[in-house]
Amino acid sequence: MAFNQEQFDVLVKRLEQFAQQQPVGYRWRVGLLAALGYAYIFLVLAGLGAIVALLAWLVVISQRLNTAMIKAGILLLIPAWAIVRSLQVSFPPPQGLRLTRQQVPALFALVDDLTRTLQAPSFHHILLVQDFNAAVMQVPRLGIFGWQENYLLVGLPLMQVLSPEQFRAVLAHELGHLSGNHSRFAGWIYRVRKTWMQILERLQGGHGGSSLLFDRFFNWYAPFFSAYSFVLARMDEYDADRCAAQLAGKTHCAEALMNVAVQGPFVDRCWTGIYDRVKQEVEPPSTAFSQVMQTLHGAAPIEGRQWLEQALMQKTSNADTHPCLSDRLAALGFQKLDNLPLPQPVRVTAAQQFLGSALELLIKQFDHEWKQGVETTWRQRYAYLQETRAELQALNEKASRQALTVDEAWERACRTLELEGDAAATPLIQAVVTLKPDHAAAHYTLGRILLEQNNPEGIAHVEAAIAQNVDWVLEGCQLIYGFLWQRGQVEEAKQYRDRAEHQYELLMKAQQERSDVSDRDLLKPHTLTEAEIADLKQQLATYPQVKEAYVVEKVMTHFPEKRFCVLGIIRKRNLIEGEAAAQKLVDLLATNLQFPVQSYILILNHGNIGKLRKKMTRVERSLIFQR
Repeated sequence: MAFNQEQFDVLVKRLEQFAQQQPVGYRWRVGLLAALGYAYIFLVLAGLGAIVALLAWLVVISQRLNTAMIKAGILLLIPAWAIVRSLQVSFPPPQGLRLTRQQVPALFALVDDLTRTLQAPSFHHILLVQDFNAAVMQVPRLGIFGWQENYLLVGLPLMQVLSPEQFRAVLAHELGHLSGNHSRFAGWIYRVRKTWMQILERLQGGHGGSSLLFDRFFNWYAPFFSAYSFVLARMDEYDADRCAAQLAGKTHCAEALMNVAVQGPFVDRCWTGIYDRVKQEVEPPSTAFSQVMQTLHGAAPIEGRQWLEQALMQKTSNADTHPCLSDRLAALGFQKLDNLPLPQPVRVTAAQQFLGSALELLIKQFDHEWKQGVETTWRQRYAYLQETRAELQALNEKASRQALTVDEAWERACRTLELEGDAAATPLIQAVVTLKPDHAAAHYTLGRILLEQNNPEGIAHVEAAIAQNVDWVLEGCQLIYGFLWQRGQVEEAKQYRDRAEHQYELLMKAQQERSDVSDRDLLKPHTLTEAEIADLKQQLATYPQVKEAYVVEKVMTHFPEKRFCVLGIIRKRNLIEGEAAAQKLVDLLATNLQFPVQSYILILNHGNIGKLRKKMTRVERSLIFQR
């Protein structure tokens, strides 16, 4: 029973009410639901093991071993092995600069104080990371059986924009996720949730009988466990905020939340400025991280008020367990959110206070790591942009002499967008729309730019694009949904969310329809051009194993305008070849063959597909290659 978003939202709302009215009963339900998932897996595994043991016992007492018993044993061991493999889940440890107590004693003293006060478990590792974030992670050494290794991740850019008191509030929030019995229970459920995601990926829709054993249960279990654990994770965020308010004061907690909302976009803009230098510089800067850190120190961006208002306009949704800023501030007791004062620029940063004399060296280490990490891609990007600049210059010179074609005008707009940004490209994109009012790509690009500028006129342009190109419906609806949701137009936003969900369901059905070909499918003659067929014949001639090739089109129910071809190969066979030879050829063709449309490749003289082979070879003009 798969839930759509509306059904998920209804269930989450009902569970939130139940959790508020009966918190103990709700947590019992979550725990029992988590245990049920494991119980089912181990019950199935035990059942398979018992049947295998029974077969072995029958062999012993009868002193006979026939083919049927061997096949039955193999059929049982395959799903059992798939289950055992699925339980070997892994949680890769996070990466970062490992800090030591001798290196940054003030930071460790702060963490010790908060850990002791909150009665939270100690950290085995404190890592300094380059992200604008802070987080706690528990990595189980024994997979599903636990024995946690605790990590605290602190982002250096975050420490650079927060005051010591605000940073204390952030750390108190993160440690709050691990403190007390409730938070430990929530942490266990979080790990179970991540574990289940990996198990689902490995078992659901699997092979060797695991699909038959698990799909029906998972289709019922996964949506319910997801909704129950989602509500718990949301509650845990509010609990962690309360911990932060108690230890650091609600004012510092609120200031930290607002500062993150204001400084987050500013950090992104700083890095955008660094990466934009690839347009002129062949080598990445050696002090990029230092430059960003210097810019962030005491920064008060002029767009701060705008960014704060945008953050306050956002509403809590079930796309993320984190509540929105306005709900978190309201829960802390800030009911009047109009004209909230912006946090003052920080004079002494948390980075200075808690990293002390090690700060400069740590920044230099990040400078070195960042440059090493981007050097290759930076040079490749620089070479590409130089070619693009030459192409744009040629188009600009041509435009000064004569009118460009629609294709040339669009290429000029795209090159300008890439090299000079939205503002310079917008009039050129508008000119393309004027030249060709049904230019889908120009409409979509212009719509995106306008929506990012908070201009509702962008909706009409995105609508014009997705009306012509089905590939953009999902992304376009999501784009408009985000715009309307941020503006508080909840009902209008939901309409686009519903459209996006419907489109997603259609895409999944279309993907399923194109995932296989059988003799029950309707086939018709291909519509490839002579040039496309000639190109395919030339490519197939380079594969000596290919004896004949047939191409037909499968009649599609979903998106029939998007052609789907079936390429059937008759291959030369070798008397001493293994069973994997046919699949090896399919993999080789799928990887290297340049097919003009989406296609499905199969070997017609391998396996039990005689009916399909006969059906394909009888379709008019299906034979395209014969050696």
